[in-house]
This record gives sequence, structure tokens and C-alpha cells, in this order.
Amino acid sequence: MQNKEHRITRVLAGSIAEELEIEPGDVLLLVNDTQISDVFDYRYQINEEYLTIVIRKPDGEEWEYEIEKEYEDDLGLEFDSGLMDSYRRCCNRCIFCFIDQMPPGMRETLYFKDDDSRLSFLQGNYITLTNMKDEDIERIITYKLAPVNISVHAMNPKLRCQMLNNRFAGEALKKMRRLYEAEIEMNAQIVLCRGINDKEELERSIRELTEYIPHMKSVSVVPVGLTKYRDGLYPLEPFTKQDAIEVLKTVRKWQEKCIKQYGTHFIHAGDEWYLLAEEELPDGAQYDGYIQLENGVGMIRLLLDEFREALDKETAVCLQAENIIKPQVQKLSVATGKLAAPFITMLAQEFMQLHPEKQIEVFPIRNDFFGSQITVSGLLTGQDLLNQLKGKDLGSALLLPCSLLRSGEEIFLDDMSLDDLKKSLQVKIVIVNSNGQDLHDAFLYS
Repeated sequence: MQNKEHRITRVLAGSIAEELEIEPGDVLLLVNDTQISDVFDYRYQINEEYLTIVIRKPDGEEWEYEIEKEYEDDLGLEFDSGLMDSYRRCCNRCIFCFIDQMPPGMRETLYFKDDDSRLSFLQGNYITLTNMKDEDIERIITYKLAPVNISVHAMNPKLRCQMLNNRFAGEALKKMRRLYEAEIEMNAQIVLCRGINDKEELERSIRELTEYIPHMKSVSVVPVGLTKYRDGLYPLEPFTKQDAIEVLKTVRKWQEKCIKQYGTHFIHAGDEWYLLAEEELPDGAQYDGYIQLENGVGMIRLLLDEFREALDKETAVCLQAENIIKPQVQKLSVATGKLAAPFITMLAQEFMQLHPEKQIEVFPIRNDFFGSQITVSGLLTGQDLLNQLKGKDLGSALLLPCSLLRSGEEIFLDDMSLDDLKKSLQVKIVIVNSNGQDLHDAFLYS
């Protein structure tokens, strides 16, 4: 155990730490007489009703605090790093790695490949298990950290080694068995590559992953993302419509087996497969509570259902109201990725039936920056928005999904600021959260 100190950068308002007059710049030395290695240790130690912490003040004086609180109450401290440690870099060279397909000249953080189990716990990141030592697995088991999100890709050990370009990648799958035996909750993903881990290999992976039910809660199958920056990389091909139809057949077959045998659909296809196959999305019940929403599984279905629920509530209110004065006609515009655009257009049309005073135009934005194979909104750049919207009649406001912006900032992926886009397009811009109620309200009040 390294002798680590952790500088406090923020004390949350109304927190236990603020009440104790702990301040930014103070340094955390010990919790329960234990040196804290990283966030795993910290979270485990503070989940007590009675604890002690030792803080060193800027003048060098050390204070010990005895704290009585509810079991899972947070202290309200934030540190230099969310991990309270350095980030672990990925040791794989995956044939499908998106970061290897990034263009030069972007901000440095976009080129960092993480494979850190602590980010799986904190942020939902997926890890390959190749970067984990035995003691890391034991800490997860001891601290009962869950869920652990695992990038499986292939249950064939030899094929997994080839896909990850790591001779230990097949052996690393045994760590998943240890987590299962310790009853640690897990989720898995399979990034599908055409002609490599699809068809028979996909069948094998799903079949073997069902052996980890009930502690493996879900498995998502998502298509590989291919940018135009692949010179010198492994030659991967995009999936066709027929490929997508076959993938969905496989997923549905296993869903039927799993729901009968285990009471869960277990295996889920990413939204992109349905768009490519030109098939209807499953109903909401088939997503088992949207376990893998952030992985692009069920995101569009949930948006549709939430929006229609909000519209139904408004319709009921309008039917009861009398002498409603309709406002003047107002035009709005929406810009989004090609994946979501047909669905947003459908919702806009449904909204305009109730609100004929609103004219809503949806602009599907082509991803010229990364290439036309990339269709999700979250990878659109400010320059693509500007180039394709400039000169268009955008109405009184332009609605953009929040996934376009860097978390907590008004900056696009290519470092263009939201303010710069507003000035260039000369239009009010409204950022819409990724749920149907917020989209409905943006249509109504923007």
C-alpha cells in the first residue's frame, strides 16, 4: 500500500464535511486509521455509521474528526482525481478500437485509452479484464462493488486474443468466473465485427454467457463504429442490411430462450441494428428495465415512450380546457444524428397534430468529420453542425441534444464552443436533455 495523500478540491454545500469546516486545500490522510489508496478504499471505508478521518490543514496541523452519520451518507468531499489515483491505460490493441480511428489534432484527452475497473464502478465504463491483477478482483469481491461492466467481444479465448491483440485476453475471461462465483453483478457487451465474431461465434458467445445468469444481468450486441481514419488499421467492413437482419434474428432467438428459462431477455441489440435492418424497435418491456441504456440499447424506444406519455397528458388537459387561444405560428428546428433523425421527425409530426401553431423541421446531420458510417448524435461536431445548417431557415430556436456537448461544458467534440455556433448561425440554441419529457417541453416552450 502506497502512502498516499489526497488533496480536497471541493466541499459540497450542506454536506457533513462543510459542517465540520473542512475546506478545499485540506489533505485527507486517513479514514478509520487506514491509508486510502484510491476511490475503492475511500468508498468502502466511509460506508460506516461511525468513522474517523484525519485531515492535514495548509499550515501543517493535523486534525482528527470523529463522525456519526447514516450508513451510506457521503461526506461531501471531492478530490484532484475522481479515482483518487492515476488512470490505468489500456494494454490492448483492439482491431476495432475507436480511439485508433481518431483524426490528428484533437485535444489530448480524446486519445487516452482507459481500461480501469474503477471507472466501470463509478461511470459505467466497460473493461476487458486484461488490465486487472488478482488483487484487483479480490478488492471488488471484498468491497462488493457492482455492477462490473465487461467488454467480452468473444467467448472463444483464441479469437478474443486476436481481436484484442493481447495474448492474455483469453485467459482474462477466467476472472469473470471468479466474479460470478462471488455473486458480483455484471453486464457485458459484444462489439460485433463483420466476418470475425459474428454468426457462429456470436452464437457461441451468447450461449456461454448465459451460464453466468443470474449474476450477469445483461449482454448488449452493438455494431463496430468505423470512421474514415482507418489507414493502416485492420481491414474491417461495415455491416449490410441483411447482416443486421441476421443479427436481430439471433438476438430474438436467444431472448425467447432466456425469457422462458431465466425470466429475463438477457441479450439486447443496440438501436443501430434496427435502423440498419429497417425493422421496428421492440416495445419497452423487452429491455428489462433499460439496463444498458448508456450503451445505446433502448435509448430511442425510451425516448419515444416518454415523449408520447407527455403528449398524452397534454392532450387530456387540452380536451378539458375551453376557449384555448392559439398563439401565432412559430417555427423551430432540431439537429440530430442520422440514427435518431427519423424518430425525432415522427415525434415532431405527432406534436404538430396537437399544436398546428408549431412548425418543426428536423435536420439529420451527416458526420463528415468521422465519416458517414458514424450516425449517432454524440459524435457530431460543431463544424458539421455549422457547415450543414448555415443558410438554413432555423426559425426562432434550434434544438440540440445534450449528448453533443462535453459533460458539464458548452464545448463540442471538436472544441468549437456553443457560443461560437450561436453567433455563426445567428439563432437561439436550446440544449435538450435525453428524455422524452424534456423533448416535449422544448417543442412546447422554446
